[in-house]
Amino acid sequence: MLHVEGLKVSYGAIAALKGISFHVPKGAVVTLIGANGAGKTTTLQTISGLHKVVEGTIKFDGQEISNMPSHKIVSLGISQSPEGRLIFPGLSVKENLMMGAYLRKDKKEIRSDLDYCFSIFPRLRERLMQAGGTLSGGEQQMLAISRALMAKPHLLLLDEPSLGIAPLLVQLIFEKITEINRDLGVTMLLVEQNAHMALKVASYAYVLETGEITLEGPASELASNEDVQKAYLGM
Repeated sequence: MLHVEGLKVSYGAIAALKGISFHVPKGAVVTLIGANGAGKTTTLQTISGLHKVVEGTIKFDGQEISNMPSHKIVSLGISQSPEGRLIFPGLSVKENLMMGAYLRKDKKEIRSDLDYCFSIFPRLRERLMQAGGTLSGGEQQMLAISRALMAKPHLLLLDEPSLGIAPLLVQLIFEKITEINRDLGVTMLLVEQNAHMALKVASYAYVLETGEITLEGPASELASNEDVQKAYLGM
């Protein structure tokens, strides 16, 4: 579904991505793991059209989307739950969710998708008219994922869903990621510092270090790789 080849991105004179290549098959959960500053968020933001591609290609369902405007990328079926959640703090939970469906016209299906979000995250229904900024970190993460789902994506980009939330809720969030993938068949590209959880839910993984992919393979194999265990799993 997603083919990234030789992708280079720079911040001024600093090379953030140095020619990375990776693929995300339809229906799969693929993860990019790596330390802070490795280029993980830059990768997702570039796919979403937020950074200029210096060199290389990004193809989605066979269509070149490199340097395409972000709103067009969303309309093709790619949505993102961003790092830090970035919900609209002054809008209610319902308004935040409806912002996710901004480009859609299918009112009946929007209602159905709202119900699905409430079925996997019942707390959002309970907080429906509450301002997004008053939710806990975990609740905001539920809202950010649900808002991204309301765009009805074929490919969901998840950026650090475990960041800044309580350990108990981290477990819940990852269970729901697996559930969404299973229930809706949504393809996922997951960026995560919590390598242990990421490798549990993904089928395939890439290790990103200072803008380069240094290792790749089935997630279960990487989880048992000695170098990965030392660097990312605290073993």
